[in-house]
Amino acid sequence: MTALPDDAEPEYTSLADKAYTVIRDRLIMLDIPPMTAIDDVALAKSLEVGRTPVREALKRLEIDRLVVSYPRRGTFATGVDITDLAYISEIRVQLEPLAARRAAEYSGPAIRADLAELADTIDRIDVRTLDRDELMRWDLHVHRTIYSAAANPHLEDTLIRYDNLATRIFCLFLDRMTHFDQHVGEHSGLLRAIAGQQADEAADRARAHVIGFEKAVREVV
Repeated sequence: MTALPDDAEPEYTSLADKAYTVIRDRLIMLDIPPMTAIDDVALAKSLEVGRTPVREALKRLEIDRLVVSYPRRGTFATGVDITDLAYISEIRVQLEPLAARRAAEYSGPAIRADLAELADTIDRIDVRTLDRDELMRWDLHVHRTIYSAAANPHLEDTLIRYDNLATRIFCLFLDRMTHFDQHVGEHSGLLRAIAGQQADEAADRARAHVIGFEKAVREVV
């Protein structure tokens, strides 16, 4: 198994934050399948927290469009609708290049060194040896690292939300994709462009990455 860096492990500020993060990742990775009813009692037990933090987390996840609540029916994981891909990509193709450009322009030497080191790590990984969860977690880690380096918390929050939705689609169709290693491998060049303060190249690579992802999914649908 290829372990993520230590800083990829989340730090929880509250029980509700812990519940939100863990349930969110289970939804993103499809460990909670689309359209599945959410059992807040079972979730609370598995997370070793009370039902109140779980309920608070579910309210946040509804805003993220990862769950939906119906009166007298309960809360369910949202479906993964391929028609949403165009809407998600329309937003990401504008904002991902912005985040990459900002990261190249505004991140300091220490952050740029970390990004270059992350690129080196990715180059050493044989993507095809990773299981689905490892692959997805690396993908999420790279994107979230770039969003953080962009130094705009509002942009970061927005991109995390839409990258989460895109990742659910990625998980759903990963087994059919023949060149997923190429998609993940693109991260290295993007990270190096940011680390080298090549803002235009970083933005172009980020845009191409989003467009390539949508194309790859549509080829297997």
